[in-house]
Amino acid sequence: MGNKLSIVIPTYNEKGNIETLVSRIENTLNDINYEIFFVDDSTDETPDILEKVSQRDEHVKYIHRNNEKGLATAVLLGFRSANGDYLACMDADLQHPPEILLPMYVTLENGADMCIPSRHIPGGSDGGLNWYRKFVSNTAKNIGKLLLPCLRKISDPTSGLFMFRKEIIKEADLRPIGWKIMIEVIATSRFRYITQIPYTFSERQSGTSKIDTKVTFQYLEQCMGLRKRYIKNSIEVKNWTLEETEANVRSYINSQRT
Repeated sequence: MGNKLSIVIPTYNEKGNIETLVSRIENTLNDINYEIFFVDDSTDETPDILEKVSQRDEHVKYIHRNNEKGLATAVLLGFRSANGDYLACMDADLQHPPEILLPMYVTLENGADMCIPSRHIPGGSDGGLNWYRKFVSNTAKNIGKLLLPCLRKISDPTSGLFMFRKEIIKEADLRPIGWKIMIEVIATSRFRYITQIPYTFSERQSGTSKIDTKVTFQYLEQCMGLRKRYIKNSIEVKNWTLEETEANVRSYINSQRT
């Protein structure tokens, strides 16, 4: 069995998605040593569901916060608390398909320091976004690339879905605000190799989107702050095609069964 994977998932009033999410991750990663680490700020019944699921599934852990809110601090708490050699971050709303976790893991087992699933390389799609959210997403992507040269080789730099070797953030100056954690990791960590793989952004299954005007201004503030402290890494970015991704996953699965 390979390196341990910790999947950090911030939650805020996602009671309708938890059980499906955990089940799909289990079906995807049944041959991998993993844990799911929820950091929950909910005001609905989500903590009750997390407690029930964690009692029956040893892979599931969670922290419920009563006096602190915010995705950025939730994810950082998850990163600090997780036990994995590899750390993943994903949303709880199922717009990030859990099945993508296996090919992400395989890219790291094949030498990548970070894996970024992308909607914007051949084989990827942002079909789960309406026209307004596509406009906001593309605008944020272009602003990030304009302000931060370290993002310019990356096709989907504002995604909330990514996986990396825990060791790369050992000395990182992580001070994220708002929602865009990945750009903070990319800008302040020392590493060399990123693999991008195609994926399809899905429609939300339950609950409501948390994006608002405040998030937009926090993103701009974050990018301006990172301009002063980003690390000038020489990053090599490699894209796997859909066919290459599937072939590498099959090869990994076969190697684990022989």
